[in-house]
Formats: sequence, C-alpha cells, structure tokens
Amino acid sequence: MREMLSLQRITSILKNYQLSPNYVEQMGKVQKIYTSKGVFILKKIDPHHGIDFIKYVQTLYQKGYNRIVPIYPTIDGRYAVLDNQELYYLMPWLPDENKGERTARQQQLFRELARLHSISVKDMTINKEERTRHFEKMIIDLDQEEEFLLSLLETCERKVYMSPFELTFVTYYHDFNQALSFSKKRLEEWYEATKEQEKVRVVVIHGKLSSEHFLFDERGYGYFINFEKAAIGPPTHDLLPFLVKALRGWPKQDEELLDWLYMYFKYFPFKEEEMKLFLSYIAHPGAAIKTVERFFKDGNNRNELEAVQKLQKDYWNLKNTEYLVMRIDEIERQKKQQQEEAARKEQ
Repeated sequence: MREMLSLQRITSILKNYQLSPNYVEQMGKVQKIYTSKGVFILKKIDPHHGIDFIKYVQTLYQKGYNRIVPIYPTIDGRYAVLDNQELYYLMPWLPDENKGERTARQQQLFRELARLHSISVKDMTINKEERTRHFEKMIIDLDQEEEFLLSLLETCERKVYMSPFELTFVTYYHDFNQALSFSKKRLEEWYEATKEQEKVRVVVIHGKLSSEHFLFDERGYGYFINFEKAAIGPPTHDLLPFLVKALRGWPKQDEELLDWLYMYFKYFPFKEEEMKLFLSYIAHPGAAIKTVERFFKDGNNRNELEAVQKLQKDYWNLKNTEYLVMRIDEIERQKKQQQEEAARKEQ
C-alpha cells in the first residue's frame, strides 16, 4: 500500500516553499495539494537519484527546453527537500486538458521527444577496442541463441508426440530464427560502418517515456513529467521500451505507430549506422527466447497452458514488430536510393 503522508509532514515540507496546505488528495504515487496560491503536486524520489534528476532537468532548462513540468525551488534555492531521509520535490498541477485524438497527442509526444534529444545531443568519445569487444560478445550471444533454438527444434522433431508447447515452438521456429538472423545482419552492418569511429551521439533521455508521462495544459501544449530516470545515453533508450510496449497485443499492422516514429525522425533523424543498430535491437526476439528457455528449464514445475499462451503472445508481438521493422527498412532503403540517384544526376 502506498504511503499517505501525514498533514503534519506535508505542512513541514511546504514551509520550505512558503506554502500552507488547505486540502491534500492522494493520487497514486503523488500528493495533490490545494493551497491559497494554487494546486501543486508533491512527489517523493529516491535520494540516490535526486541529484542526477535535478541536474538533467536544469541542463535542459539552460539549453532552452521548457516542455518539462517545472520543478519549483524552495525559498533558499533548493530544488528538493530532504525530510526524514526521503527526498521530495514540488511542481504545479497540470490538468491534462487535451483529451483529443490519440494520434495528435502521440505525434506531439514524439515531436517533443525529438526536440529534447536534438537540444541535448552531443558527441561522446568511445574506445574502439571496447566497442569491438562489445560487438564480439553480442555476436557470440546471438550465435548461442541460434544454436539453442536449433537444438531444441531437432529435439522436438525427434519425438513421436510433441507436447502442446513443443508443437507451438516448432510451428514458430522459422519466424524466431528469421528475426535473429535479421538482428545479427544489421548488427554486423552497424559494426562495419562504425568500427573506425571514435565518437558516438548521446542525448539526455527521459528514461520512462510513456503517454502517461506527457500531459497537456489548457493551451494544448504538451509537457513531460516523471524525469526521475533521466540519464545520458543513446536516443534508442527512450524509443525502444516505448515501442516494445506499443507493439504488444493482437496481430496488427500499425501504420499509425510508424507515423509517430517518423514524426520523431523528421526532427531528430538517425544516422545510417544508428538506424542499423536500432533495427537490430528492436528486431531481436528476446522475449520469445526467454519464454522458451524458461519452459525447458522449469522441468516438472512448468505450467504447459500458461507457457503456450505466453509463447503465443510473444509470437504476436514478434509479428507486429516484424511489420514495423520491415516498413522502416523499406523506407530507409528507398531514401538511400533516392539520395544516390540525386547524387548521380549532379555529377
């Protein structure tokens, strides 16, 4: 059960902002506080992450990025209050007024994410030897996964009667293996294109990108909240978790999601090698492989029905992802051909 702060503790914390609570409402993980000066949200964060969180938000403010729900400073200039070994920060209550079309909301989210990344982007020096070691380890992991799936396939096919899970796995094996092969090929292309490079692009990532963490004010402007997991990293660290979640569910050909993604690329285009790595990561059938591994490791403790249902869902997710990946691959290939043709005409 979530903690409900006592009115005494809330009053003590708000003294740092020269505020006094009239009424407090528990809303999930936050406290909605009504005062004579307006409505505010008080939120607790992990003290170990508090300094980094505030640092990244301040960096974005300084760079001119203002689509973050502001964090109010205390009267002595601090952006968080330490109370009873716990850290709290205060921000305005945003009513999320825009209840319009889902597509328009998501397009604005992806446009603002692209702006956030473009404003904070910088080159980071990397060690070429470390990249090579990282690549070689990933290739070994992919090879081992291919060998694992193939050995299971051969084991299942030698049986006179396969269990429901084994039959389901054998039916889907080709798709799993095809996704692995695609992921490996794009990874190899990425390494070939970058093995001599000494720098890589990094950005300030939101860390918990979600439609629930992007709210709208009464003017229809969107603002990010929940920046506690902000960090420096490749932009894919924001995109991939969002896409994985969005692609779950029944089989579908999600052109809408593709449009949102290309809204992002319009304002923060990936370099060719970044796109190859992005496609390698998203195409990898990791969830399905984990489900198969878990089933065969559980032995007598496994639940056949639940395992079959889980593998079915993993397969649907894989096919949804496959459609998105193939469409991106097709679009990027066409763009490259057009660029090459334009370059030839200029010669």
